[in-house]
Amino acid sequence: MDETDFWEIIDSAREAAEGDPEEQAELLVDRLLQFDPEAVLDFARHFEARFNRAYRWDLWGAAWVLLGGASDDAFDNFRCWLIGQGREVFEGALHEPDDLAELLDDFDEEVDGDAEELGYAADEAYEQLTGLETPELGLAPPPREPAGTALDFEDDRALTERFPKLWDAFRA
Repeated sequence: MDETDFWEIIDSAREAAEGDPEEQAELLVDRLLQFDPEAVLDFARHFEARFNRAYRWDLWGAAWVLLGGASDDAFDNFRCWLIGQGREVFEGALHEPDDLAELLDDFDEEVDGDAEELGYAADEAYEQLTGLETPELGLAPPPREPAGTALDFEDDRALTERFPKLWDAFRA
């Protein structure tokens, strides 16, 4: 499975789920069950690599603004959700997190921004296909600290300056 296949599977599940993250995760498992176990592991590698790539202070700050706060676990779930939004939104957010204000059609902090189940979809599909737990994926270990410069999430002024579009769209 290549990167294009990965994003096509993500997109088709999101579109069919009409943006519902829990439904998207269920549909993702269903779609992955149509592949052989090695392809499911490839999908898991693509997902995990992007999950680790998104472990950045600036994205955490964007999540903080969108969600009105984001613990470690909430940021993990946000990164899963961000991947689930598809390539354009994911890559756009990595390029400039403040652009999420324009990349997202709508954002409801009660529903959006939390897609923990997406992070387990490949594991669930692999286990259903093989009866075994997902083996090590052979990727570098996840980073210990977020990349970039740390932000003071408690400083609304600093967040407003760093994320003016997100602040105006979702906090003002």
